[in-house]
Amino acid sequence: MNGGIDMTQPNVLFVCLGNICRSTMAEAIFRNETIIRNLNYISDSAGTGDWHIGKEPHSGTREKLIENNISYADIYARQINVKDFDVYDYIIAMDSQNLKDIQALAPSNYIGELHTLLHFSPNTNLVDVPDPYYTGDFQETFNLITDAMPGLFNALQKNSK
Repeated sequence: MNGGIDMTQPNVLFVCLGNICRSTMAEAIFRNETIIRNLNYISDSAGTGDWHIGKEPHSGTREKLIENNISYADIYARQINVKDFDVYDYIIAMDSQNLKDIQALAPSNYIGELHTLLHFSPNTNLVDVPDPYYTGDFQETFNLITDAMPGLFNALQKNSK
């Protein structure tokens, strides 16, 4: 164990800009899937920015999760930090700019995997999950995230420690 985190299972951190829309939605959906799949993966989410630290997910995210019977309990915005690279095997960005920001923060000895979430989706040519904070389209965000989850779980199971 490392800081209370189970290091025998892959640990996943989802990252977006403010950590109130996309990454919190991805974390909640991922946690729900781990329960359905009876897996013991650890997940969290963070933002590259610090504007919303301590806040709960955006009302649009909460509404979409409630509509789909997915809990967002205990999810509050925080900012990614260098210690996250010691804990998380997979750091999953919601868009290519988030990925660049994560890569700039990553220590040179980080051995985990950095990807955009849609890297795991076979059903879209999009690279970035559009930010519903700006688009207002929380359904599109939900659809893209849920579509990418099976591919992410396949990668995690294939690369389990």
